[in-house]
Amino acid sequence: MRKSFLIVLTLALIASSLISISCKKSGLESVPPEALSSDEALFKLGETYIKKDMDKGMLYLRQLIDSYPRSFYAQRAKLLIADTYFSKGDEASMILAAAEYREFMSLYPTSPSVPYCQYQIAMTYYKNILKPGRDQTKTIQALNEFKKVVANYPTSEYAAQAQEKIMECEQRLAAHEFHIAEHYFKTKAYRAALPRLRGIITTYPDFDRMDAVYFYLAEIYYQTKQYDESFPYYTKVISDFPNSKFVKKAQKRLQSIDEIKKADNLKKTG
Repeated sequence: MRKSFLIVLTLALIASSLISISCKKSGLESVPPEALSSDEALFKLGETYIKKDMDKGMLYLRQLIDSYPRSFYAQRAKLLIADTYFSKGDEASMILAAAEYREFMSLYPTSPSVPYCQYQIAMTYYKNILKPGRDQTKTIQALNEFKKVVANYPTSEYAAQAQEKIMECEQRLAAHEFHIAEHYFKTKAYRAALPRLRGIITTYPDFDRMDAVYFYLAEIYYQTKQYDESFPYYTKVISDFPNSKFVKKAQKRLQSIDEIKKADNLKKTG
């Protein structure tokens, strides 16, 4: 009996020592043992500390996830870790935030927070997109992730927000293409400008500078003496964008084309 008691006591001391060593290594040595005894207690510690000591708060939250992986508080801890990285805002933290959100979706695929995670993944790219004329990789990534929100979670509260962001991303991408096309146009590199302007029409039909797109297309054809090709684009500017600054120029061009055609007909008949 005494021998059995000694064995149990020895095992208890070993377990206690291992827990103590683990806590010291993880920075939890100052926490009362009872605070580590439940998922709720660990979450409250993590939630409290993460605002004033992020590293320490993260330790508590990760300890909770490791010890109680199926707990409701484990889900909350995972989201809190992801949101904390997201709130920092720098690019490195955004990468970590996206990874945490993705892992949440993988671990808890039926959670009602999954649409939120997908939206936040998109926002990690959106927050770091650059102005038109610069690398648009982040804009494309954000656009693709926002589309997943709308496609996979159409009834969620985040679908409408994602749709707004999709429109904004598309405007940015169109503006980027237009920025480059306009540069080519102004330097008379018409062959380089033409496919970009056409691409805007087919890919981003709601671009807010479409009047300029049509006018530049018309001008390219006009300047290269392809008058029949330029005519419908000038007409489009006049009919669809009556308040555009390009209307008067388009009208003058149409008059010029008419005069050119009349002169050509006189030559042919003369």
